[in-house]
Amino acid sequence: MKIFVKDNNVDQALRFLKKKMQREGLLREMKAHTFYEKPSEKRVREKAEAIRRARKLARKKAQREGLIPMPKPKPRPVRPSNPFAPTTTMSKPPAA
Repeated sequence: MKIFVKDNNVDQALRFLKKKMQREGLLREMKAHTFYEKPSEKRVREKAEAIRRARKLARKKAQREGLIPMPKPKPRPVRPSNPFAPTTTMSKPPAA
């Protein structure tokens, strides 16, 4: 895995590396290999993960078919298009 550092910005490259490792599941795998996991515990964990995946897939399918409502979208913060643009001033104060 290669991460290129642009303009000596190591912090940004490190953040990008952490995100990439998390997406690929390397952090979870490293944490799992920290301690020995008994085969019976591994079976229980993998079975629970499979059940969780199946439930999620069934929930998504039911939402697409309209059997259960879709989740409400999260409100997104409104950001100005250019934060460095000069602010406009009003010519007259608002009527009260």
